[in-house]
Amino acid sequence: MENKLQKQMTSRHITMLALGGAIGAGLFKGSGEAIGIAGPSVLLAFLLGGIVLFIVMSGLGRLVLHNDNVHGLSGLIRPILGSHTADFIDWIYWSLWMINIIAEGVAAASFLQLWFPNIPQWLFVLLLAILTTVINLYSVRLFAETEYWLAFAKISVIILLIIFGVFLVGKMAIAEGLFPTVQHMNAHGGFAPNGMKGLISSLLVVIYSYGGSELIAITVSEAENPKEAIPKAIKGVMGRIISFYIIPLFLLLIIYPWDTLASSTTSPFVMIFEKMNFPFAADFINFVIVLALFSSINSGVYASSRTLYFRLQNRGGFAKKLTKLNHHRVPRNAVLFCTGTLYIGVILSYFVGDKLFNYLVGSISYTVLFTWLLITIAAFVLALQQKKIGAVSFQAFAIIVLFLIFIGILINNPITITALTAVLYAFIWFSYKKEPNTIN
Repeated sequence: MENKLQKQMTSRHITMLALGGAIGAGLFKGSGEAIGIAGPSVLLAFLLGGIVLFIVMSGLGRLVLHNDNVHGLSGLIRPILGSHTADFIDWIYWSLWMINIIAEGVAAASFLQLWFPNIPQWLFVLLLAILTTVINLYSVRLFAETEYWLAFAKISVIILLIIFGVFLVGKMAIAEGLFPTVQHMNAHGGFAPNGMKGLISSLLVVIYSYGGSELIAITVSEAENPKEAIPKAIKGVMGRIISFYIIPLFLLLIIYPWDTLASSTTSPFVMIFEKMNFPFAADFINFVIVLALFSSINSGVYASSRTLYFRLQNRGGFAKKLTKLNHHRVPRNAVLFCTGTLYIGVILSYFVGDKLFNYLVGSISYTVLFTWLLITIAAFVLALQQKKIGAVSFQAFAIIVLFLIFIGILINNPITITALTAVLYAFIWFSYKKEPNTIN
């Protein structure tokens, strides 16, 4: 059997992967945390993060169009930044998803326990591990279809929230006037109650929330027409960010005081649905959060298994066995190896319990940031080579902002998490060995 992945992803799959990648538990659950850190100025944080994401993704699209027969992120980076950096971005991206699928598997289990408190958390993680293994082993088409409908469900809920939010704000505007209604947002300490520090600190949550959009670069080898489908998916990034993050948050901050949203033990989305007397609002949003987390786990298994496949394809021994494809042209052993991380999560959650999630998420923002930074630097160098001044300026702006966000994350993350992440990065960087036949 020819040891090549099969091109089964259509344009609609990749578009929905791009949509779903930016819409996860970070919006449904993490938005309350971001509001608590920055107050109403969180809107600026999500807007700034959205602009940076748009530039990063535009650079990614340019790299896709520039390269032929690429394989994953390393294939886009290698011709411009060299094999060592390409190796580094693949392995840190792989480590991101390895950590993330455990973290979000544990988080999903904790939400499921709200319905079934007597069932142990580790059993839910085990069930999620089995389900994602089956989906990813069967075929890339099944994975793509699953993610398509999960993204569709998430988007439908956001659209419903926007409709409800506009209705509630409209009622308030009719009773009080439009300007006084909008001013509700600033009634509790102003637009930036925690100052510039709060705004910068909230960017950690923003980066975590937006992470996953770059996943579409991994689909290059399995997309039917990547040079058309991927740039098409990227073009709508800014519109999606405004529609699915900023508009809902803007409406929420008008309807409720920001400190009420921040102190709520439920998702801010629940509060809107409850205000509309939506039946079983808390259970409904809880279900959507579980779907969002499952979507992230499913995407993580896909991204990590394909990254592992690309990295090990030219190696011998056990590494070569991990690249073996099944009859559906899926890297079976790579999928099993990566879902094995979830089974490790089952064991850890059995012994550690609820605290495991907090132990895992700290380094994820660093890795999203570094992945974006390397993509942007590669796009910046490419723009310089092509002498496209406008693109050079945009990429330079993104590099500066990403560096400032890095300083913010450095200040706010616990020193132990920063040190462990630094050790991981150093190990990946210095363990690089040049391969004679590196794939292009």
